[in-house]
Amino acid sequence: MNEDSDQRPILIVPFVWIGDFVRCHSVVRLLRADAPDRPVDMVSSTLCAPIADYMPGVRKVIVSDQPRKRLGWAIQQDLASRLRREGYGQALVMSRKWKAALAPWLAGIPVRTGFAGEARFGLINDMRWGERRLPRMIDQMGALALPKNADLGAALPTDWPLPELLVPAEELVRWRDQRGLAADGRPIVTLSPGAVGAGKAWPAGQYGQLAGQLTQDGAAVWVLGGPAETETARQIVEAGGPQVRDLTGTDLRNAILALAAADAAVTNDSGLMHISAALGTPTVAIFGPTSPWHWKPLNPVAAILEPPGDDDARLRARTEGNDAVQHRRTADVAVHSVLDAVRAVLATPRPPG
Repeated sequence: MNEDSDQRPILIVPFVWIGDFVRCHSVVRLLRADAPDRPVDMVSSTLCAPIADYMPGVRKVIVSDQPRKRLGWAIQQDLASRLRREGYGQALVMSRKWKAALAPWLAGIPVRTGFAGEARFGLINDMRWGERRLPRMIDQMGALALPKNADLGAALPTDWPLPELLVPAEELVRWRDQRGLAADGRPIVTLSPGAVGAGKAWPAGQYGQLAGQLTQDGAAVWVLGGPAETETARQIVEAGGPQVRDLTGTDLRNAILALAAADAAVTNDSGLMHISAALGTPTVAIFGPTSPWHWKPLNPVAAILEPPGDDDARLRARTEGNDAVQHRRTADVAVHSVLDAVRAVLATPRPPG
């Protein structure tokens, strides 16, 4: 990894998606175990920044909202100016995109580590090779924290450090009081109906049926997500009844705190799935046209539910990835399967703390 004598901070430039940002905490933990005295910072969008507040070992986030599909030169210069003031010794640039490496180069960070891609020679001066031989995102991210001459076929750990999100108990109590969600003895089940990508979302109607069954069981149901999930949340609340609360909004912190309070979380293959698992909340994850082996959380989950049948496609997905399962529909995951999984979670005592 890095020379023991180098105490300058390390910067991680992650992908912009929520799930990948959570995965980056494995890299943070790897870096901190190797060099406990070197601070680790992360670049973040406004959306993802609250996640880092609950990541042990992250000193700070540098917030910069990069435009999509254009360079945004002034924004890159502003980010570079802020990075320069921090005196970083190394930047780990997770994306192979040319633009992702620009600000670290403009900031003069002496070691800029990343995989080959988009003719970044010069922008990346610690070039790594072999990314395409690493099928999982966590392997690609973690490999950048290994020594440059490491044999990626042999050097990857069997088990990466698990992402971890820790929410202070007093913050959670305060948040619940402010939102009128004080504990009343009922178990809490969160529903996260959002997903990025065609076909990944379990239908709103099935979420609504699940919500109604859970409230009949005596559970409090909270629907989580961003503004894109507002209409879906309305449909779920309408179907589930008055014990279902719509907690969608623009601040990801609310979803993090809700997931930390929950006794069980039901989610699509999405960023909130990774947050829930990293918090240690028992998570029931619904997969359709994506491969769980590639995209499930690194943390243990309570259940992964896939459409029934098609065992051959499920096996082929280990080597072919999403191509083997892209025909599957989340709608084919039955409501009773999800309900049974949640009931099993709620019937299992959780360890204290």
